Amino acid sequence: MKNRALLIGCSIGAVILLVVFLIFSFGVSKYNQLVSLNEEVNKAWSQVENQYQRRYDLIPNLVETVKGVANFEKETYIAVTEARAKVGQIQITSQMLEDPQAFERFQAAQDNLSSALSRLLVAVENYPQLKANENFLQLQAQLEGTENRISVERKRYNEAVQSFNTAIKKFPTNIIAGMFGFREKQYFKAATGAEEAPKVKF
Repeated sequence: MKNRALLIGCSIGAVILLVVFLIFSFGVSKYNQLVSLNEEVNKAWSQVENQYQRRYDLIPNLVETVKGVANFEKETYIAVTEARAKVGQIQITSQMLEDPQAFERFQAAQDNLSSALSRLLVAVENYPQLKANENFLQLQAQLEGTENRISVERKRYNEAVQSFNTAIKKFPTNIIAGMFGFREKQYFKAATGAEEAPKVKF
């Protein structure tokens, strides 16, 4: 009788240990999955930053080139310079990805700079000497290539964020996410008016 009770006790203990082990293993697995997804977001974000930095570094040379052309619209390149300065004032941190207001300010500043650059490149059409300037043409090609890469990297970042945000909302992974402080990341949103086709005038 005593042996039987001991056997039952050992069996119950073994089952409890097995259940605890399975829960622990599941938790570790889900935690590691969230860490991997979070790193994918960080990797995608660093590529976005790299391309924005590349554009930021190209702008002074571009502005200097257009300033050298007689009668070029002063307010156009001043707008670019001011927009660049506002971008430079924003401190980029990893916490920004989880803060809707900070992320929105960052995106608004970058979109404002994109808009100012677009206006500058449109204004260039009125200056044949700029369109024939080899230095300007090289800068313009680099800038256009960078804008394309920014668009690609923002898309990749949004895809990584979608995978991460989906994972932290699913049950039971959301329990692990809550326990270890994994928070929802912010998406890049299309700029206002981006859904409308641009009006081209000749």
